[in-house]
Amino acid sequence: MKRISIALCALLAAATAGSGAAQAATATGTFNVTITITSECTVANPTDMAFGSHGLLSALVNQTSTFQVTCTNTTPYTIGLNTGLNASGSQRRMLGGVTNTEFVNYNLYTDAGRTTAWGNASGSWVSATGNGSAQSYTVYGQVPAQATPSPGANYQDTVTITVTY
Repeated sequence: MKRISIALCALLAAATAGSGAAQAATATGTFNVTITITSECTVANPTDMAFGSHGLLSALVNQTSTFQVTCTNTTPYTIGLNTGLNASGSQRRMLGGVTNTEFVNYNLYTDAGRTTAWGNASGSWVSATGNGSAQSYTVYGQVPAQATPSPGANYQDTVTITVTY
């Protein structure tokens, strides 16, 4: 009898446990995660081109400037440099002097030998393809020998970098 009552108790406990507990149910769904990558380029960290202090401009004065271009991977682009704020035709000029009416001529180049002028038109710009990372560029500047304008004042110009993609 003892055996039957223990077995009966175990059977009743199992039956009550199953009947009192709710059955768990689940439902599922899905959603998409998307992003659209568009072509984009940025220009960063341009450094000023400072030719320093000089007396007579009787010899070439060279200097450089750098900047970075970052374009999305596989994006073709061109980099152009305009002629600045004080150009006369295609001649770049820094404005200054005591009366702020005098100029110092200068040129910008794509190469260290200063043989290829860097402009903002086909044939004078730099072409490349983006890789998703910053790509560095050097601008090679030169002040040619010329008649020296008035001393005692800074001469300056502003050049715009244009990236077309």
